[in-house]
Amino acid sequence: MATQSRQHALTQARLLFNQQGAVPGGIVAEPILRSWRRCADLGFDMRGVRRADLMTQGELREAQQRNEALRRLSEPAMSYLHREAGGSGNLVILSDAQGLVLDSGGDTGFASRASRVALMPGAPWDEAAAGTNAIGTALVEGRPIAVHGAEHYFEPNRILTCAAVPITDSEGRTLGVLDLSSQARDVRPDVLELVRAAVDLIEHGLFERAYEHHAVLRLHTDHSGLGAPGEGLLAFQGDLLVGANRRALQALGLAATALGVYRYTDVFDGELERCPDAAGRVHARTGASYHARLRLPRSRAPQPVAPALPPAGSARPVAPSFDAATLGALARAVHLADAGVSILLQGETGVGKEVFARQLHARSKRASGPFVAVNCAALPESLIESELFGYEDGAFTGARRQGSKGLLRQAHGGVLFLDEIGDMPLLLQSRLLRVLQTREVSPLGAARPVPVDFALVCATHRPLAHEGPDAPVRPDLYFRIAEYTVTLEPLRTRADRLELLRALWAAQGPGPVLPPQIEAILAAYSWPGNYRQLAAVLRTLHVLAGPSGVVEADMLPAELSPPARARGDAADMPPVGGGTADLQSLADGAIRDALAAHGGNVSRAARALGVHRSTVYRRAAALGLPRSR
Repeated sequence: MATQSRQHALTQARLLFNQQGAVPGGIVAEPILRSWRRCADLGFDMRGVRRADLMTQGELREAQQRNEALRRLSEPAMSYLHREAGGSGNLVILSDAQGLVLDSGGDTGFASRASRVALMPGAPWDEAAAGTNAIGTALVEGRPIAVHGAEHYFEPNRILTCAAVPITDSEGRTLGVLDLSSQARDVRPDVLELVRAAVDLIEHGLFERAYEHHAVLRLHTDHSGLGAPGEGLLAFQGDLLVGANRRALQALGLAATALGVYRYTDVFDGELERCPDAAGRVHARTGASYHARLRLPRSRAPQPVAPALPPAGSARPVAPSFDAATLGALARAVHLADAGVSILLQGETGVGKEVFARQLHARSKRASGPFVAVNCAALPESLIESELFGYEDGAFTGARRQGSKGLLRQAHGGVLFLDEIGDMPLLLQSRLLRVLQTREVSPLGAARPVPVDFALVCATHRPLAHEGPDAPVRPDLYFRIAEYTVTLEPLRTRADRLELLRALWAAQGPGPVLPPQIEAILAAYSWPGNYRQLAAVLRTLHVLAGPSGVVEADMLPAELSPPARARGDAADMPPVGGGTADLQSLADGAIRDALAAHGGNVSRAARALGVHRSTVYRRAAALGLPRSR
């Protein structure tokens, strides 16, 4: 009787909303009402039907391949959820971060009925396609949502009752949604708890996979919960917090923006190496205490926060291991970009502006969407308009049949990266400004504009903020693209160049040895080409030395060779590690200490230093040091 009364009240609320745009308080839950208002703003009629069509099988396969890791890790959780929900009369749905249904499983009879409203793989269930529904509304609200019967916006969807929970990764980024759908009359009071438990399984697996080579701290209020999917998980690189699951963030009152910025001592008392205490606990700065277990990294090899070096021949730029300040700026930029704020990146050539932009895309809510990079300096002026804005069939002589979407439309749903924005012709800047203001693109030859939705990141190697005839960008465009500015510092200003160098060399993979004296030369160099130049040099040295060789001084490029440096190249370099001692003296000192520590045994000293025995023999002989073999 209560259920019937509830459905009757909802029916009346729908009539009122459709007629007047308002509902008496208390009848419809606030998240549902917010969704109804969003749908009304889109011009939807409650008595209508969904607007989006199913994907083709080929398009669905591509989407499934893009999300293969998520699908694979979700299979056990989907089986668990179907079983715990009773097996019959329900359907378990996995969608991507845009609301596209990737997989479904469960009762075949109910699946057939659900297909009548397109609840099946290949169907988009974001609010813009399907109105108020658990998958789409959970994505917009960023929280678990249950939508029962007539709470669905479109009339045909009243046959469903659905509960959905977003799936997030260890950086707080939404990867998809897990949904349990059944007939509208089958409402379970614990349905959201069931779906939450299944999502915990998925997120637990994602975290373990992502941080296998990091120190991982497990937290739970109950000792028996350690090692189970409901535990809190924190990943550390050294003592820097680089990952956390949803449970840990909630328990500690942290936002995802703390990742890459906070250290262990910012969150807990004591030191990471000494946790947990004798009672098996850690004590948070908030005053809370948790049962804990620390798992040390399974590999001691240095692991940079950002991917270090791609394979040779890769078109993607090298990702520097960002320092804490840059990681903090990145976290803020992600948060702002997700809120629709335009980001401008400034910095010398090679400092990693595109890398920063790609990292922003990967950590943002638009990670599953495209990343479209446009070098405004590389596009011919005669083609830049058609390449950016697209064109219709027959728009001009030589136009491709069926026209072209253009790069701005290709970025729809993702991130548009405009590199060297200062080199865009002034005449086109006004068109770009209009696109940014209206969020519509007018392709050449088109009768009407096309809506676009993307996050904007621009980059420049030169100052943009000035007026006059030589100003690279219009002032009105500048203030539109520079709502938040990030300046990336050059490599030569980093105090941790030696540690960074070692991490990047380790990322090349096993093989040749980089001796201390070569390390010192590389770390002291000014690197006018910044990370791009450093990456090229490291890759070259790695190849020249071979799988089992040692990097020798004569392998260094001319600008880094000892004669070049003797001419004064290093005179204006910042000190490495706080000193300007002669590099050869440093190397000789290391050899002297290693021989002393190993009783003159050259083989053991060479192994300790990570250099070839011939290097130790040669320098020991020159220094007159005692050696055995």
